[in-house]
Amino acid sequence: MTALDSPYIAPHSSSALPLIDTHTHFDAPVFDNDRAVQVEKACEQGVRHLMLVGYLYEHFDRLYETKRLINEDFQSITAQAAIVQSSIIKAGNQHNSSLDAHIALGLHPFYVKQHTEAHLDNMAKMLADERPLAIGEIGLDTFTDEMKQPDVLAKQEYFFKAQLDMAVTHQLPVMLHIRKAHAEALAILKAHDYNAHNLGGVAHSFSGGEQEAKAFVKLGFKLGVTGQVTNPNAKKLRRAIQAAVDSYGLECLVIETDCPDMTPIMCQHSNNSQSALGQNSDNEGDGTSAHNINVPANLPWVLLSLSELLDVPSDRLAEQLWQNSCDALRTDWHYPILSKG
Repeated sequence: MTALDSPYIAPHSSSALPLIDTHTHFDAPVFDNDRAVQVEKACEQGVRHLMLVGYLYEHFDRLYETKRLINEDFQSITAQAAIVQSSIIKAGNQHNSSLDAHIALGLHPFYVKQHTEAHLDNMAKMLADERPLAIGEIGLDTFTDEMKQPDVLAKQEYFFKAQLDMAVTHQLPVMLHIRKAHAEALAILKAHDYNAHNLGGVAHSFSGGEQEAKAFVKLGFKLGVTGQVTNPNAKKLRRAIQAAVDSYGLECLVIETDCPDMTPIMCQHSNNSQSALGQNSDNEGDGTSAHNINVPANLPWVLLSLSELLDVPSDRLAEQLWQNSCDALRTDWHYPILSKG
């Protein structure tokens, strides 16, 4: 199965709004056969920047190759899409109407058994030689009983702290993966020298409750909102987002697809929730024939659902989310100007 077979439905009412996809695994093999087409579709739906986020050292080179493909080989495709999407104009710079990819390097806690000390050393060298935009995804994950085992959790904590150290050394924002371990992660972050108020950062695919949401924002992190928000039954998540916004304003949020996972509910065609990334490097992509493959072009659905939840016009929200993403990633990408006619 390719991403072309995924249930992509264009949300026409927001297709012209410029967006930043702050977290993807668009380098995954499931996109190999139609990545150029998916880039074009994403551009048509307003996606102007996307993050390629690391999780295993052995795939770091793949991140850079995918970035090269998108930013160089596919530029002619996205330029043509930008002409079609003529309602978006970036004054004086046609290239900025295309889609640009950026990299985060990180060793994911769920795959901690596959990480080695050598991977940390090599990652440190890559940060110096091929500086990415961010470090991630990093953090703690106790979703399964195996991940809760003391030795496994201790190794997760070691790798989490080591990568936070790298972020401080290189002055880079981090992208957090925290699942069923919010209290433990918050304790580490509060004790560490990493300061998200100065360096930025995102609590990616946030899944905690109201108090955890406010605690991460208080530390300076933005909350990453995925296609989960499109599910009206995700009441805990929706309450947490609302609580954070009530306390800190719209400035605390960013949006992401986390593709090929976290498919918006209106784009799903099966009940299979298995990750398209697999459980390890040997079975990456297994089971994707029945998987609801998410794609970057689905990002507007996250915007629209968030707009409805917060009762904020989608155009106003899109511009705020753009600024929030720039703040979280410590960039200064200019918001494309929407034509009036």
